[in-house]
Amino acid sequence: MKVRILSTSDVHGNIYPTNFATKDNYSPFGYLKALSAINQIRQAHPDEIVLYIENGDFIEGAPMATYAHKTAASKHYDQLFARLTALAQPVAGILGNHEFNYGLPYIKQVWRTAEHPLLTANILKDGQPLFEPYTILEQQGLTIGIIGLTTQYIPHWEAEKNIAGLQFLPAYETAQKYVKQLRPQVDLLIIAYHGGFEADLQTGQPTEPATGENEGYQLLTNLPGVDALITGHQHRQIAAVVNGVPTSQPGFRGQAIGQLTLEVTNHQVTNADAKLISVADFPAAPAGLELTKDWKAAVDAWLDQPLTTIKGGMLINNHLQARLHGHPYLELINQVQMQATGTDLACTSLFNDEIRGFDEEVTIRNVLNGYPYPNTLVVEKISGADLRQALERCASFFELDEHGHVIVAKEFLEPKEQLFNYDYYSGIDYCFDLRKPRGQRVSSLRYHDHEVSDSDQLELALNQYRGGGGGEYPMFSSQKVSQSYEDDVQGLIINYLAAKPSHSIEQPHNLKIIF
Repeated sequence: MKVRILSTSDVHGNIYPTNFATKDNYSPFGYLKALSAINQIRQAHPDEIVLYIENGDFIEGAPMATYAHKTAASKHYDQLFARLTALAQPVAGILGNHEFNYGLPYIKQVWRTAEHPLLTANILKDGQPLFEPYTILEQQGLTIGIIGLTTQYIPHWEAEKNIAGLQFLPAYETAQKYVKQLRPQVDLLIIAYHGGFEADLQTGQPTEPATGENEGYQLLTNLPGVDALITGHQHRQIAAVVNGVPTSQPGFRGQAIGQLTLEVTNHQVTNADAKLISVADFPAAPAGLELTKDWKAAVDAWLDQPLTTIKGGMLINNHLQARLHGHPYLELINQVQMQATGTDLACTSLFNDEIRGFDEEVTIRNVLNGYPYPNTLVVEKISGADLRQALERCASFFELDEHGHVIVAKEFLEPKEQLFNYDYYSGIDYCFDLRKPRGQRVSSLRYHDHEVSDSDQLELALNQYRGGGGGEYPMFSSQKVSQSYEDDVQGLIINYLAAKPSHSIEQPHNLKIIF
């Protein structure tokens, strides 16, 4: 007998095969394609047990998810998430970290009609799992247990109001408890974890600091009794069998399906396999298209609403150069943040290399493509030493290749691309000398025409992810927050642009790079 365990993870609201950068964009990913893949696999193996698990970060990210949240009280498109996943017949769903961006009431609202259980073994409320910690299935004479886990690191990023009253326990310690409890009751035991790997699967060497954000390697190699491990969160594409245990991580945006296959004889696993199945060549599922067509049409109409005119445009033609020298688009985002908070110092990220900047005629589509996260803002009171340390972290984003050319440092590209962990600052004049060792590259730092000393006190506007220390910025923390803001940055940008019929921002010259 064969058991196929299929998974999606980090779909991030990408329902249709488009990134919404333009109205006619086509991209080879999306949940409707994944839905076709899942159902075709199930139809191709009618005599096997085929289980599908949705592994989190599903209801936030792309414009369709943003619109569903913004119009939940009137349009109710948020209720289509549950109906859409039902077309794939999931046996369980896991909460990702980004599910909490909109708060617990929205999570419950979105999934209130779901036909599958949500599993949250290590997320507690009042000392008990927020939803169910596990589920047990009986299929074709096999008893199958599934434990659901989520990265414990959420409190370091998330706004406190969105996770009030919740406790996030270490995934590995929680798994130990439930594996011990369930193993005697089941033939097969699966862990679905919205988290990734902290070490190389072949060598066991650490690939990141041991913060607890990712515990997949421990779950995979140091937890006897587990037959299969589903992962996510890092947006990596992984399929491997380690010490006889298959594991997968299917990228993001629904670009692939994870498939773990267990061969079972006399209630024992005798062989295992892991693979990823690209959805690129699968059509969008007709039933999903029919269910979501009005939602998609409403989103396109909303995205095409004009906001303002940018004199000369604000398109990004070279993302590396924009990070090296600043860009009018980044300067504009910082101006929005400074106006909203009343500060004169702000930082923002060029989150990925798909960001286009702004056309001359700016629409909501431009804004959501350029700022894809529902971040809110905080102001932190920091020292000059804190600021210098943060800038040293930014300077480590770059390195010189053998020809002396500036490139992105490998650690920001592998094992997970982390372009969002470099920030551009407005309100200071600063210089990175890339010829110097890491930690010694900030050669000049001036604020209000004065060199910044370690003891200086400054107020910095930044998003709540970075403000919580996210991205290995320990100099920032919730303890330093002096003010928090309810409105998300996307909305602030839209309001800022719409307030004037035209805007003009010059190329900034406050960042100098020596190499």
